[in-house]
Amino acid sequence: RKELKSKILNSMAIHLYKTSTPSTRNGAVDSQVKSNPRKNLIHGQHRCGKGRNARGIITAGHRGGGHKRLYRKIDFRRNEKDIYGRIVTIEYDPNRNAYICLIHYGDGEKRYILHPRGAIIGDTIVSGTEVPIKMGNALPLSAV
Repeated sequence: RKELKSKILNSMAIHLYKTSTPSTRNGAVDSQVKSNPRKNLIHGQHRCGKGRNARGIITAGHRGGGHKRLYRKIDFRRNEKDIYGRIVTIEYDPNRNAYICLIHYGDGEKRYILHPRGAIIGDTIVSGTEVPIKMGNALPLSAV
């Protein structure tokens, strides 16, 4: 078991908790993941639901609460054609069940994309019609 823990710690940057309470029994934290978003890529999200109807009266008693969340602007279009970008950070996104990556493009632009599985910090990605088929690269549907 100790060999397995050391292999996991050396290959991926995952911190395993020492068990001190039942809640930390099987916990693990990825140390690559940061949670300080860039200010120009986030904006406030108006969340008026929380189980209330149009008059503001609570109709679903089990909803509401939770931590305040800022919305991260994700680049779903990937329209920076043939410009290479480098993955700088992998961040937590409170609005979705996936991590996001901050990409620094060659022309100086910075954008968030959804984290491609297997991509690590320092990988380069590109989108366009004549790009190699690789994890993180984006091709238009017409090129396939």
